Amino acid sequence: MKTNRRNFLRTATVAGAGAMAGGLLSGCSQKQPESNLAAIVEAVKKSHSQRFNMSGYAAPALPTVRVGIIGLGDRGSGAVERLSFIEGVEIKALGDKREVAVKASQKYLKSIGRTEAQEFFGSEDAWKKLVELPELDLIYTCTPWVLHTPISVHAMEQGKHIACEVPIARTIDEAWQLVETSERTKKHCMMLENCCYDFFELLTLNMARQGMFGDIIHGEGAYNHNLMGYNFKKPLDERQSDGAYTDMWRLKENASRNGNLYPTHGLGPICQVLNINRGDRMDYLSSVSTNDFTMGKHANELAVTDPFFKEFANRNYRGNINTTIIKTALGKSIMVQHDVSSEQPYSRIHLVKGTDGMAVKYPRPLIALGERWLNVEDYQNVWEEHTPVIVKRIGEMASKVGGHGGMDFIMDWRMIDCLRNGLPLDQDVYDGALWSSVAPLSEWSVANRSQSIDVPDFTCGSWKTNKPHGINLETGGTTKVLEVVEQKEEMQLNVK
Repeated sequence: MKTNRRNFLRTATVAGAGAMAGGLLSGCSQKQPESNLAAIVEAVKKSHSQRFNMSGYAAPALPTVRVGIIGLGDRGSGAVERLSFIEGVEIKALGDKREVAVKASQKYLKSIGRTEAQEFFGSEDAWKKLVELPELDLIYTCTPWVLHTPISVHAMEQGKHIACEVPIARTIDEAWQLVETSERTKKHCMMLENCCYDFFELLTLNMARQGMFGDIIHGEGAYNHNLMGYNFKKPLDERQSDGAYTDMWRLKENASRNGNLYPTHGLGPICQVLNINRGDRMDYLSSVSTNDFTMGKHANELAVTDPFFKEFANRNYRGNINTTIIKTALGKSIMVQHDVSSEQPYSRIHLVKGTDGMAVKYPRPLIALGERWLNVEDYQNVWEEHTPVIVKRIGEMASKVGGHGGMDFIMDWRMIDCLRNGLPLDQDVYDGALWSSVAPLSEWSVANRSQSIDVPDFTCGSWKTNKPHGINLETGGTTKVLEVVEQKEEMQLNVK
């Protein structure tokens, strides 16, 4: 019998496709892993409703802000000093599990003529008694990450506003706990994202709001900073500041999680430029990490000669470089990167891309209004004309007080000024929850072959009507910066 050529080709094609499919299924394809970190997906899927909108909320004014500070190592001790320069601040309580840290900050307060603060130390939960003091208005915490949410929630439950170091939450459930507690108690919950107050980041935010880049369509941020020396440095508990992490807490984080564990420094300023939570929202993200090429190797090498590091040997450390891509509801994109274990120059990238221009901070600040970078003269003119009022007013003094070039002080000053004037804070609980949530969301994506995962809407839809915060001191700006001179113990301080 003759075979019809068309039927033969059709039969051969179908048979070949079946054979190919069978080969892929049985031989070449990699089996998709079962979902890892399923609890993160379950937390994302939970339904929530907004009890009260904290975006734009103005709590009653506090002419004097009575502060309790928890965690007095490198970051916390710096906060004590910076807050001492701000009018209307009374540091009423100092807390740390290490007595030496509390005593050192107490000594500083004495040296500048300030009233002695109550002391809390000696146990893992000494912070609880500090938080429960009735005479406090604000808790300022600089502890290890695992304590950020518990301290923040307890502070709000006790009727205090909370200012917490980054990230303010480690899990999606913690992020929602912060949101729900802030809404119920009507207490401010601010994550201390200092990079939002960097002079260049504030400049580009102001330019973006003035439409100088056109429609903003993309942003990039990062925390690329070699912390190998810090992560593996043994803490010196007999010293207040030692350039290490008490109980090796940060190394433990890196040995138990894999993703972008520290997203907020690069992400926060970009979210403000894109009006995230205030006109737009994150929709979904996808994340990929390299393998670890440095941390595990170094831990194993140290463990050979030093028993202290044996618990850190043969661990699965997070990948050196994590890259996370985020799509927004309005169709814009964000790239955020994390690498703290490779030798490299420090970089937060900070790239803002619009339809008519762009800006990038690293390796050197550049601005383009069109297809060419501005020359030196034009760049300086842009700086002078578009630097926000907050930098013009406080920037010089902030640089003198210090704290990452001055941005730490501007952040603290602005927060206190808002509290004293009864104004909304620049960063609300939704910002802290969202920016921090990128860490666990990236962990899930990395563990599941970079599959995308929805980003929770912590505003429960209010992002559509929430308004961007002011950066030109449209309100407030009345708090003075004090002249503080630290004297020798036998001399009196001169405070003006």
